[in-house]
Amino acid sequence: MPLSEDEQRILRQIERELEQDPSFADGRVRVSRQRLALSAFGMIIGIVATVLSLSVSFVVSFVVFGVVLVLGTLVVGELRLLGRERLGESPLAAWIAAARAQRPR
Repeated sequence: MPLSEDEQRILRQIERELEQDPSFADGRVRVSRQRLALSAFGMIIGIVATVLSLSVSFVVSFVVFGVVLVLGTLVVGELRLLGRERLGESPLAAWIAAARAQRPR
């Protein structure tokens, strides 16, 4: 169903406003490589601390392992963002977008 004349006018106005908005133009997600490196390093230290804390107490080892799991979740999230950012820049993404644009609706 095509857009009415009023809806097309509103859509063009929104597009112009978004083009002029500097925060929208730079709205890409930035991956903090420092946070990624610190989380990965913390995971490695946490795994070593988990093994060493087994000699102290099972409860302490369990708590340290919980911290390792949280850090692992952070690392996976950062890597997913990094992958999504890289995929958006690839020529393959442009090829897929062009194929979708040519598909009849």
